[in-house]
Amino acid sequence: MDSEDDNAPRASLLDAARAMGAAGLNVGTAGNASVRLGDDLQADGLLITPSGLAADSSTPQDMVIVRADGRFDGTLAPSSEWQLHRDIYAAFADAGAILHAHAPFATALACQRSDIPPFHYMIARFGGSTVRCARYATFGTQALSDAAVLALQGRRACLLANHGMVVHGRNLDHALALAIEFETLCQQYWRTCQIGPPVLLSEEEMADVLERFRWYGKPVQSSG
Repeated sequence: MDSEDDNAPRASLLDAARAMGAAGLNVGTAGNASVRLGDDLQADGLLITPSGLAADSSTPQDMVIVRADGRFDGTLAPSSEWQLHRDIYAAFADAGAILHAHAPFATALACQRSDIPPFHYMIARFGGSTVRCARYATFGTQALSDAAVLALQGRRACLLANHGMVVHGRNLDHALALAIEFETLCQQYWRTCQIGPPVLLSEEEMADVLERFRWYGKPVQSSG
């Protein structure tokens, strides 16, 4: 990645990592972000934020290329969660970018180790009638990757028990938008739980919403 065009993914990834901080999703060196570099994960690998370096202190050249077997380019080590990112890309062909954050409300709910139920129809934005909480595993381990991939089946987001959130999108802009929406949803759920148990939408009501979300936000197909 030496040409101006090749540097574009590095700059975009750093912009996304900084935007996560600006949106209050991460503080300091917490969390990480990545982007898929090509259709063939084995051949192309992924680009990920470095380990232990805050986004505000990073440059585009600090972003780390990681191969599927864990080999990486450059002098900085990749985020300790590179396996999590690699395995999500391997499991979900439509994942073009991944954000992992220790966002305040998502993390508070993750520490309760419970799924987010259909208290609001926007739960469907993330692919189902609930947002699951992955079982607990130590950060940076294969066990955490396995737990996240399981919780993300049919979903764009999940909680990581006693840890935070992970979101995948078509690209960095999509993933960032989803992460911000998800943290907002977590805040709304936390707030309504302070009043009392929320009234949940029924299976039938969520099925109707999920059907509508099949075309929500997608380009209109021309009939001509």
